[in-house]
Amino acid sequence: MQAKNSAEIQLRPATLNDLELLKYWDTKQHVIDCDPDTEWNWEIELGRNPEWREQLVAELNGQPIGFVQIIDPFLEETQYWGAVAQNKRAIDIWIGEEHNINKGYGTTIMELAIQRCFQNQAIDGILIDPLKSNSKAHRFYKRLGFEFVEERVFDNTACYIYELKRKR
Repeated sequence: MQAKNSAEIQLRPATLNDLELLKYWDTKQHVIDCDPDTEWNWEIELGRNPEWREQLVAELNGQPIGFVQIIDPFLEETQYWGAVAQNKRAIDIWIGEEHNINKGYGTTIMELAIQRCFQNQAIDGILIDPLKSNSKAHRFYKRLGFEFVEERVFDNTACYIYELKRKR
């Protein structure tokens, strides 16, 4: 899968230098609407680098425009995903500013994240959990090839689980 804007958009590790920007993006209504119940504890989490997680900033021509988290849901310490098979990854993604939405950047960022996940030949699927109420996200993930798996409640919030399986 080749990202059409990959020359413009790059993923880099998030660092403590991104703290204020990420906290600011957390105040944006469109970000809250995607993840209303989560407290990211940026001050702590940006200083940690557990083996089961990557936190990445998406940059467009060197300017931060979004955030991606890729986790191994089998190893993730809170067991947010519950019982999940090995050899999976789970992705969280958002665009920080409203004016960068609906420009294709999210698609490119997801394509880069998917490539990153499937570089590991053992990974056989990628999970996502958009809110049940977020029909735009459902269409977005379906366009990328994700298939609906089930409805599940996380932290009292109804979500749809989708999976993108590795093409063999």
